[in-house]
Amino acid sequence: MPKMTGARFLAETLKGYGATHFFFMPVVVPESMPHMEELGIARIMAHSEKSAAYMADAYGRVKRSPAFCGAQSVGAANLAAGLQDAYLGCSPVVAITGRLAQVQQHRNAYQEIDHHSPFDAVTKFNTRVTQIDELGVFLRQAIRESTTGTPGPTHLDFAGIAGGDIMLAEGDLEVVIEEPFTHVPPFRPVADDESIKSALALMGQADKPVIVAGGGVTASGAGAELVAFAEKLNIPVATSLNAKETFPADHPLAIGTPGSYSRDCANRALAAADLVFFIGSHTGGQVTHDWRVPKPGTKAIQLDINAAELGRSYPISAGLHGDVKAILGKMIAAAEAGSNSEWVSTVQGLVSEWKTGVAEHYNSDVLPMRPERLCKELSDHLPNDAILVADTGHSGIWTGTMLDFKHPDQSFIRCAGSLGWGLPAAIGAKCAAPDRPVVCFTGDGGVWYHLTEIETAVRYGINAVFVVNNNASLNQEQALNENNYDGRSSGSDELWMLTDTDFAAMAESMGGLGIQVTRPDDMASALDQAISANKPTVIDVKTNIEGIAPKAWLPG
Repeated sequence: MPKMTGARFLAETLKGYGATHFFFMPVVVPESMPHMEELGIARIMAHSEKSAAYMADAYGRVKRSPAFCGAQSVGAANLAAGLQDAYLGCSPVVAITGRLAQVQQHRNAYQEIDHHSPFDAVTKFNTRVTQIDELGVFLRQAIRESTTGTPGPTHLDFAGIAGGDIMLAEGDLEVVIEEPFTHVPPFRPVADDESIKSALALMGQADKPVIVAGGGVTASGAGAELVAFAEKLNIPVATSLNAKETFPADHPLAIGTPGSYSRDCANRALAAADLVFFIGSHTGGQVTHDWRVPKPGTKAIQLDINAAELGRSYPISAGLHGDVKAILGKMIAAAEAGSNSEWVSTVQGLVSEWKTGVAEHYNSDVLPMRPERLCKELSDHLPNDAILVADTGHSGIWTGTMLDFKHPDQSFIRCAGSLGWGLPAAIGAKCAAPDRPVVCFTGDGGVWYHLTEIETAVRYGINAVFVVNNNASLNQEQALNENNYDGRSSGSDELWMLTDTDFAAMAESMGGLGIQVTRPDDMASALDQAISANKPTVIDVKTNIEGIAPKAWLPG
């Protein structure tokens, strides 16, 4: 076995697992940085640890392979906070931090806390690397854990404030690349034939079946199988935000996004269903509007790569454990064609009713622009192979409900937790797919969190486009605050209104391109200019402060 430093071993292992970028805040594993550069791995130095984690999150989701980020000891807790989104979004991120030697722990060392525990809440695997002969064992395990089952973050805490004790040490190290774990999913297990037969029989007996597709469909690359399965059995399909790209928006069986960030037609269909087939869905609070849609007691079937998810929120009549793509392929071959024509017609009526109800704002020429109209312009003019990156809050609601993809090669990733994720995440997505247009949809409330990362994008030539729904407010919070004040007042306004800011000018000051849009008809040319500009671009869209998303529909 060859002698090698930890620094060299780390770089060669990252390279072997396909990493093209390492996202970090200085100073962490500095001894490995020259080796990474030599091997062609770009080192992306962010302005905050949370941004570095967000970049890695989006990179891992887009590339569907392990992503790597890091921070020194004093920034470790910040990095852990940033991993919340990767954990909730099921992203294969490996985080690396440094820690002072054990003899310096619990003695009020400068800038040192016990940061191991915070990672327990946001990782699948969390361990210390205290000596060089542990490095290979735990680095490979961290990668395995991040990619298998439900993907998710892992954490390695290297000895030394910046990990230097491990990086500088020399040991008998052999770079071993386990090919299955270079991508998600590493394996495609298939449920047994009897379970598949049972699930198909239940669907055949249902009068009002609905499919709810989740992020597991996206992670498995099973969009084509989802469409073929739904078509063969003639079952309407609702897609979670994490599965938005997997089912064509204009398909006659498409009913949109259900739950709390939803189209009411999707919630109405699920509330009326007598059987729901959850495919790659965690059946979490957002997609079910806190487990009220579908109604408790609705018959359920669930397919998931992680057996622990089966029946977690809805007791199941049949469970299918395995990979979505592989199992749907078997189900398509085994299934008989379904009818459900009357039910499908009813659901299509709900979809048509919803579209009619939102048409006024969707097509509105009012100024300032309605956010619904902004979504229409993006739907009409996004490049055929664009990746749309959506922040949370109103950005998640607008893109989830009002923005439709019109081309099969368009993709969507969204914030799973923290407002402000969108801007740095778009940078990570662009690193993962440098030849595709990446467009971020965020609001002024979201862009303020990590505005400085525009400078990061400029510094490295990461030419993402950032569309800011700029209404000078956090207007999603308006009703809450006015309710607490028994009406609108200067006091309530202070809690949700922001300064009217020119984000285009701010982008220009950092070396990017800034474009301001005030009219819907100017959005197409602005988007064309931004994508062809060959520099990071902010499109500052002045929108209507009255543009507030309606509350999600609930039964009863």
